[in-house]
Amino acid sequence: MNIKLLAIGKTDNKNLQTLIDEYTKRLSFYIKFDLEVIPDIKNVKNLSETQQKQKEGELILSKLSAADHLVLLDENGKSFSSVGFADELQKKMNAGIKTLVFVIGGPYGFSEEVYKKANAKISLSAMTFSHQMVRLFIVEQIYRAFTILRNEPYHHQ
Repeated sequence: MNIKLLAIGKTDNKNLQTLIDEYTKRLSFYIKFDLEVIPDIKNVKNLSETQQKQKEGELILSKLSAADHLVLLDENGKSFSSVGFADELQKKMNAGIKTLVFVIGGPYGFSEEVYKKANAKISLSAMTFSHQMVRLFIVEQIYRAFTILRNEPYHHQ
């Protein structure tokens, strides 16, 4: 299985980007992982919230293939413990999914078209985090999941 993370907008904070790069590198020992940044929409001041979600949604959908298993990072999604998330990834691998795609949307969430295409929604927390921090959190949790599945000492219970 391959895992792809799609995110709207670049990470401006160099410290966060360094950590994201570190966990991306660590993940490469377990699985093929790609982080793809979709550039921010230009002239958002002239767009309504719905129009912005629509344009971002078109860009997100253009990055997907028909066989991709789409998981949205959404505040209304299912919550997991780290062990539960590891179990969920194992189920996806056992199901023969070729590419698992996680998506971090823009500031207003996702368009209806993206929600319709999604196979699942997960929530990292009931709290709200910056989109840049969410990138770090999901990459770290994917890494943690693989260390859990391999019984490595990174995760403590």
